[in-house]
Amino acid sequence: MRFFLMAMIIFVSGCVSIPDGIEPVKDFQSNRYLGQWYEIARLDHSFERGLEQVTATYSMREDGGIKVINRGLDTEFQQWQEAEGKAYFVGERNEGHLKVSFFGPFYGSYIIFDLGKDYEYSLITSTKRSYLWLLSRTPVIDENLKIDLINKMNALGFNTKELIFVKQDDQLSDAVTGGEK
Repeated sequence: MRFFLMAMIIFVSGCVSIPDGIEPVKDFQSNRYLGQWYEIARLDHSFERGLEQVTATYSMREDGGIKVINRGLDTEFQQWQEAEGKAYFVGERNEGHLKVSFFGPFYGSYIIFDLGKDYEYSLITSTKRSYLWLLSRTPVIDENLKIDLINKMNALGFNTKELIFVKQDDQLSDAVTGGEK
């Protein structure tokens, strides 16, 4: 029983660890991070596979945490998918390291390791470099900025050749929803 408890503690603490060489942003201000973000690029993973027009919307929870709504268009089935989660700071509230859960008591690391000075873009990873997101406040970002951010991700050991660039085309959603959002 002691072994099981120790293994569980190690497993749970490993879910919110930070990969070597990654530093969460300092002087993080959660109130500036709230609101809607557009997913510009990501590494492939099963829970977003096949989704386009992906957004993440963050708002405050009554318990001091952050409510997370991820939404994307499943183009194969022509319908919107949505997942609601919750996030809490792992350490200090001014550090961009949170734990996020979409599935009951199971949390994963949400590490903001680069953030525009005006919170116009964000780079996020998790405990492994196989998770990576580039978010923006706008559906499209400047091409030069995108190249700079991809170079930064590559220098930090991310497999940028496998990035999926997410379509954020309003015409696609209009065709599926009849103009409703």
